[in-house]
Amino acid sequence: MTWRDDLDALQFVAKNHGNCLVHRRAFRALLQKPPLQRDCEAFFQEHREAFEAAASAKIDAKTIADGVNFHLNSRQIRASLEEMGAGSRSQFVE
Repeated sequence: MTWRDDLDALQFVAKNHGNCLVHRRAFRALLQKPPLQRDCEAFFQEHREAFEAAASAKIDAKTIADGVNFHLNSRQIRASLEEMGAGSRSQFVE
C-alpha cells in the first residue's frame, strides 16, 4: 500500500497485478469526515481484506486484464465491507 500525493489516493496491487486506486473522496464517504492521509491508511489497514475483495469483484465483473490499473469507489468498498460483516455504514465512522 502506498499513498499517491499526485493523485490524492491510496494505491495497492490487486490480484491482476495492476494498481488499484482509492481516492481520498471515497474515504471521505466511508468515514463521513474529511480524512487525512493517515486516516485513509489506517482504514485500509483495518479493512484490507474488504478492499482486496472489492478489487477482485471488480476485476471479475469487468474482466479487467492483467496489469491494468483501476479505481474503486466508496459504494464498491462499502458493499464489500457489508458482505464481510463489517456492518452498516454508520459503523465506518470513527
